[in-house]
Amino acid sequence: MARPKPWQVSDQLWAVIGSLLPKTERRTHHPGRSRLDDRLVFQGILFVLHTGISWEHLPQELGFGSGMTCWRRLAEWHEAGVWQRLHEALLAELRAADVLDFSRATVDSSHVRAKGGGSKTGRSPVDRGKTGSKHHLITDATGIPLAFTLTGGNRNDVTQLIPLLEAVPPVRGKRGRPRRRPDVVLADRGYDHDKYRRMVRELDIRPLIARRNTGHGSGLGVQRWVVERAFALLHHFRRLRIRWEIRDDIHEAFLSLACALICWRRLRSVRSS
Repeated sequence: MARPKPWQVSDQLWAVIGSLLPKTERRTHHPGRSRLDDRLVFQGILFVLHTGISWEHLPQELGFGSGMTCWRRLAEWHEAGVWQRLHEALLAELRAADVLDFSRATVDSSHVRAKGGGSKTGRSPVDRGKTGSKHHLITDATGIPLAFTLTGGNRNDVTQLIPLLEAVPPVRGKRGRPRRRPDVVLADRGYDHDKYRRMVRELDIRPLIARRNTGHGSGLGVQRWVVERAFALLHHFRRLRIRWEIRDDIHEAFLSLACALICWRRLRSVRSS
């Protein structure tokens, strides 16, 4: 049996996504052309996310519809909160399966070039002053992405420490109150600032942040590698290696969808084991 392509959506995944999509009523008078099937359009979005191809070059023979149709649907569903709700639903299933580990969380960032400029971009100090953006990510103890933020490439990492912690959604999946806060947050020297340590403690979270101007060997790398692996998985989606979108919400839509897909893969591996 031929291995399915990464942009082909399984019935199990589509059952989750389909239940989250907003209902669109067709007009009675002057209905116009029939709306292209949502599942086909979603596969077109995945094709762009996986391959990094431009919207206008989306192969028509695959039946996904035009690139503009897929672009509009991506923006429409992002505005409706579909990708965020999908991510939260999969996090809840992971927690129900005892896979999600809130004993600690790890934060880090990764720089990507922004070819088209736009909002949430800036001159990067690590890329010869070229325009770029930063992906800021927080993961659980096993590397499952919990939340992200997008900023300009010139933004200091430590400024996103609190926004990342506050972006973690309430995760259901078990009886009792949803879990949102990790017990501990780990970070490298880029987050070394006593002001932010105090702010983290005010959230009832213990900060474990490496100190600047100290020798290596803090031991945090043994636990922090999971966020680096998460970035590797995130940037395996070629559309996220370079920011081509001028609109920041479109790039954030891709980021949110990619985080959800990483969660889906982890959940699928747990179910098959």
